[in-house]
Amino acid sequence: MRAITTIAPKRGRNVELLLTALAIGVVVLAYVNVAVAETGTTPPDLLFLTGMLGAIALVFHLVLRFRASYADPLILPIVVMLNGLGVVMIYRLDIAAGRSFSEGQAFKQLQWTLLGVIFAIAVLIMLRDHRVLRRYTYLAGLTGFIFLLLPLIPGLGRSIYGARIWIGIGPFSFQPAEVTKILLAIFFAGYLVQTRDVLALAGKKVLGFTFPRARDLGPILLAWVASILVLVLETDLGTSLLLFGLFVSMLYVATERVSWIAIGLTLAAAGAYVAYLLFSHLQVRVLCWLDPLGPEGLEPCYQLNQGLMGMAAGGLFGSGLGQGRPWLTPLPESDFIYASLGEELGLIGLFAILALYALLVQRGMRTAIGLRDGFGKLLAVGLSFTVALQVFVVVGGMTRVIPLTGLTLPFMAYGGSSLLTNWTLIALLLRMSDHARRPEPELDPAAIDAPTEVVSLK
Repeated sequence: MRAITTIAPKRGRNVELLLTALAIGVVVLAYVNVAVAETGTTPPDLLFLTGMLGAIALVFHLVLRFRASYADPLILPIVVMLNGLGVVMIYRLDIAAGRSFSEGQAFKQLQWTLLGVIFAIAVLIMLRDHRVLRRYTYLAGLTGFIFLLLPLIPGLGRSIYGARIWIGIGPFSFQPAEVTKILLAIFFAGYLVQTRDVLALAGKKVLGFTFPRARDLGPILLAWVASILVLVLETDLGTSLLLFGLFVSMLYVATERVSWIAIGLTLAAAGAYVAYLLFSHLQVRVLCWLDPLGPEGLEPCYQLNQGLMGMAAGGLFGSGLGQGRPWLTPLPESDFIYASLGEELGLIGLFAILALYALLVQRGMRTAIGLRDGFGKLLAVGLSFTVALQVFVVVGGMTRVIPLTGLTLPFMAYGGSSLLTNWTLIALLLRMSDHARRPEPELDPAAIDAPTEVVSLK
């Protein structure tokens, strides 16, 4: 029996290759611009950077062409552009610190990028169908919570800048909460697919909202308690906010009930208020959010004030790559890399970066719409919202929309654990987009109408 398929969409692999080459060209041009502004000559390792970045992108493209040929053609160029611009800004800060490319953090970031792409390629090759992950729903949840608790183990966990969110083995350190966000997204997707009918049952209507029954509040209360424990035990506001926001968003998508959003916001506000009363460092962050330039905020809000002043100095068009002073802000290559970019690229450059993130999230949501299984839809939404929430929290903290947290900007900020996890997240989205855009096979009408042949077994 033969099979035919519906009209297939264009695979877009040539478009992906062209856009990826364009993204690499922009990154290389920015790299040259930085070197010329700082030293007056082109960088001696230009060919090495171009070749390494081009090889990484080309190998990933070839894997997609042969292993996920229907994957979304815009995701890879966007990520290459964001990752590459992050490397350029870190290189710019290396020059300011007197470090060469081979000895600086930019080269390490490029090495972490290579390792992250290797992880992503392994996921694409080994995971042929994302629906397999549903079998490991509870295992993913258990593993995620174990990873979340690893920094609390004496001798293994490390406290950096007041938050105990790192584990260290010899000279290497890792942030397990980065892996947790993917594992818990898998767990939430598998759990909500099984229970969304129960969670969507009608309850009492109050002020126009249909609230769930009391016995159905268990999952969101457990997620809230878990996020509060993370906040209390590890003093990590960013991870706590990310995990609880991830669950509430996926719960809303699964049930389509606005009341879950209202309940989630109420619980988040209550938890934040209690945490504000208990922890002095959160009180400082709220002070910096409300009045960083006041007499009480000048010293504790020095980092935020420097970041704001740097972005203000950049103005609309920026001071130009290599011509600003982003190193005056503490942690300009990691926590405050968005402010560093704002000083040298200006408001227009920051809007362009936000547009890239918005387009990346939109392609993830589009993937969720195209998928035909509930688990995949929820997982794609969860992973996309993870990126969106991280960007909102980081950018919102630097621009005083919300208090500062400990999250970093995906793909751009310096850090190996973040790059490894985010490239793996992209691999999952690409695998799911391949299934979403791949045409559904149909039975051949001629085969259906053909007479059945009886075969004797004698």
